[in-house]
Amino acid sequence: MKKFLKLFAALAVCTSVMTSCGDGFKTTKNGLRYKFLETNKGAQKVEQNDVLVGTCVVRLNDSILGRVDTPDRILMASDPLFPGDLPEGLMMMHIGDKAIFEIEADSLTKYGFQFPDFYQSGQGMKLVYEINLTDIISQEEIAQERKNYMDNMEQMREAEKEILAKYVADKGYKATADDEGLYVVVNKKGNGPKVEIGRNVAINYTGRLLDGKVFDTSLESVAKENNIYDSNRPYEPLSYRVGEMSLIRGWEKGVINQPAGSKLTLVIPSALAYGPKDLGIIPANSPLVFDIEIVSVK
Repeated sequence: MKKFLKLFAALAVCTSVMTSCGDGFKTTKNGLRYKFLETNKGAQKVEQNDVLVGTCVVRLNDSILGRVDTPDRILMASDPLFPGDLPEGLMMMHIGDKAIFEIEADSLTKYGFQFPDFYQSGQGMKLVYEINLTDIISQEEIAQERKNYMDNMEQMREAEKEILAKYVADKGYKATADDEGLYVVVNKKGNGPKVEIGRNVAINYTGRLLDGKVFDTSLESVAKENNIYDSNRPYEPLSYRVGEMSLIRGWEKGVINQPAGSKLTLVIPSALAYGPKDLGIIPANSPLVFDIEIVSVK
């Protein structure tokens, strides 16, 4: 009976050891734990600086930090920051592979990586990536995409120059474009202090698209006339310290060095406005027009 109990105990220990060591994970020489769920070694392999396309779940231990459920650009196989970093595992993958990678979370905090509040340093917590790789975008493809994008942007800028020049001419504005395509039309020259970095200014404004549609204004009467009145916001001059508020570059360039009391019309190319961002009422790549009154400069 005692021999049987000893044998049973030994089997129990062995089973426990095999379970903990037989979870399917392997470890690279640099300390990255990984497990491949599906492999497709005959397919294209990830190389350094490739962009990975696929789905991904990121967890801190068992808590999900983020996920991509439909194939998209998820990661780049850049240089590892430390031994056992994720890129080492990414460059083991082929298109069609599914894999799990575990990284010591403590290793990442040394490089400024921010974890949620439940992260506990020194407790061996793991950052886990579950990756399904569906495609690879090579460095050459990325370079071609960038070139195509820059070529398209240049074509758009040239076409936009003609559109803005015609707009200014049709409106009868007396102004010429600067080197970035911005028109500053001085409708009335003030005689107060000039707008300069560090000064406090108050400005009334009305912003519109080239077709005349008003999208924002500090003037209540203009808001009501254009059916954009919002009872939850104040209608008063925009006050800010020059250089300390994030404004579109066309606005910042247009008002600098202009004296208080001035009334301006800024015709702003899209590159100096919101560029390719689609803000709904302001479509992507939209030139903007701002009527501005510099109420005060202090």
